[in-house]
Amino acid sequence: MQRRLHQTIKRISDEFTGRWHFNTCVSSLMSLVNEFYLLRPEIARGGIPLPLVAQAQRDLVLLLHPFAPYLAHELWELLGEKGSLLRHPWPEYDPALAREEEVEIVVQVNGKIRARLMVAADAGEDHVRQLALNDPKVLASMDGKKLVKAIVVPHKLVNIVVK
Repeated sequence: MQRRLHQTIKRISDEFTGRWHFNTCVSSLMSLVNEFYLLRPEIARGGIPLPLVAQAQRDLVLLLHPFAPYLAHELWELLGEKGSLLRHPWPEYDPALAREEEVEIVVQVNGKIRARLMVAADAGEDHVRQLALNDPKVLASMDGKKLVKAIVVPHKLVNIVVK
């Protein structure tokens, strides 16, 4: 919950302040709300501390405010907040909490997607290359062909060229 919240704060801060992409900001908020809905059973069980849930709700309302000010004011009051929403500072994100632990890497053989791998975010290029080359689907695509090149784009893609 904290990771998604901090990722959303970072994304909206970057998109709203630098590039003025309102649609992606609203989309990020919708995704965050959907994730919160999925966590309701865990919150009800007590698996997520209530102070963390309350902070997430406050931050969500603060993030919503530039896009839906009247709704945000109503929600702010429903949360029991007494101070003015306009005077409350923009939420800050923690880069350590916003960082992903795993990333999805797409593996292409001659430009066609053959596999998707989940690897640690801090995995080195050589390790990712080896994982891609040892994947069964990739091996089947390379059967009987000579490896020309394996290009790794960190955190995104491994492109394998065979002849």
